[in-house]
Amino acid sequence: MDTAHALNLKVVAEGVETVEDLGLLKYMKADFIQGYLFSKPLPKHIIEATVLQ
Repeated sequence: MDTAHALNLKVVAEGVETVEDLGLLKYMKADFIQGYLFSKPLPKHIIEATVLQ
């Protein structure tokens, strides 16, 4: 992650499933985190309905 940040790139961590994963990635300063810990994959229409309300 240090290399990506040194190049002014954002780091996306995918597949985060446990609180331990989340803690490590926060410590490592990941910019974005996604995975089953937060939500299972959702159909496009549900995401749009939720985000665009």
